[in-house]
Amino acid sequence: MATHARTTSRSFGGWAVITVPLVLGLGLLMGWISNSGFGNDWFDPLTKPALMPPGWTFGAVWTTLYILMGIAVAMVLAAPDSRPRRLGIGLFVLQLLLNFSWSPVFFGGGMVDWAFVIIMAMNVLVVSTIIVFWSVRPLAGVLLLPYLLWLCLATTLNWQIGELNPGADRAPLGITGA
Repeated sequence: MATHARTTSRSFGGWAVITVPLVLGLGLLMGWISNSGFGNDWFDPLTKPALMPPGWTFGAVWTTLYILMGIAVAMVLAAPDSRPRRLGIGLFVLQLLLNFSWSPVFFGGGMVDWAFVIIMAMNVLVVSTIIVFWSVRPLAGVLLLPYLLWLCLATTLNWQIGELNPGADRAPLGITGA
C-alpha cells in the first residue's frame, strides 16, 4: 500500500510542470481561437467603457493570472488527499471550464448577456475555490486573489459593454441592456 501511495503522488514541482503550461496554454489557445480583444471585427467598433485598460494589458495580465492559477492548483494537487482538496480541485476545474468558455462566447459569438451569465458564475466559483484552496494550502488561496480582482473588473467591463452598445448582443437575454 505504501508503495502505491509513493508512485501515485507528485511533489509540487511535479504537478507545476504539468499544471502551469496546461492552464496557460489552454487559456491562451481559447483567446486565440475566439479572436479575443482588440482586432476582433465585432468588438473593435463597440463603444468601450471609460475604465477599459489598454489592449496590451489583457495579454500581460492573463498570462500572469494563468501562471498563478497553475501554481495554485499544483500546490493543492500536491497536498495530502482530503475532502477539501478534492472539492477544491473540482471547483477549480469548473471555474476554469467557464473561464475557457467566456472568450468564445463573448468575442467569438458576440453574446454579451450569455458571457455575463458565465462570468457571474465564474465569480461565485472562484470565491468558492479561494475559500477551499485556502483551507488546504493558504498560499494557494492567496495566489487566486489577483484573479478574483481582475475577474471583478472583467465583470464590470462585460456589463458596461452591454449597456453602452444596445443592439450589439447577438443573443440578448435582456440582462445588460444590449
